[in-house]
Amino acid sequence: MLAAILFDLDGTLADTAPDLGQAANALLREEGLAAKPLAELRPHTSNGARGLLHAAFGITPESPGYEQRLRRFLDHYAARLCVDSRLFPGIPELLDQIEARQLPWGIVTNKYRRFTDPLAIQLGLSPRTPCIVSGDTTAAAKPSPLPLLHACQRLGCQPQQTLYIGDDRRDIIAGKAAGCPTIAVTWGYLGSGGPISDWGADWIIDRPDQLADFLTT
Repeated sequence: MLAAILFDLDGTLADTAPDLGQAANALLREEGLAAKPLAELRPHTSNGARGLLHAAFGITPESPGYEQRLRRFLDHYAARLCVDSRLFPGIPELLDQIEARQLPWGIVTNKYRRFTDPLAIQLGLSPRTPCIVSGDTTAAAKPSPLPLLHACQRLGCQPQQTLYIGDDRRDIIAGKAAGCPTIAVTWGYLGSGGPISDWGADWIIDRPDQLADFLTT
């Protein structure tokens, strides 16, 4: 019996790639380099700042100067947090259906709370949900199960009855480790986790409206 639904944020509920990509390009221009097409940066959005800095500059956290670039990238992102970010088509209607059935729902993301909370407000997701778990809420972020277990505790639901939905392999790994049934969605960024069919999700869906069947189980 389904008792609650948890969502990843970037690439699942919201398309945040435009603003994250523009933050990366602002940093490139700041260093006198050419901006990159947003379509080239978009697939790296699921890997957050690390993925976008690698796509833009070819650097990793072990590279010299990485931390300085990371701080500047995050400052650029904070300055345009929700300029072009939008909920994916069909998500507003899906959330209306979930709430009409009085199912609690929440967000579990690896995005830092510094960005998650104001973004959720601007996207109209808060205060609709009482449960937003960010990447720095618990001692470890996804693929650790800790954020999902924390969310289940806040919602008062057992993991076995809590559906977790995401667009990255780490979402599915975290969900499985927490004991949640999982859904992988194809409309997001899909990260670098290999073919979605290999992630081990319980279900794969292509559109938000396909979740309607799960709301009555």
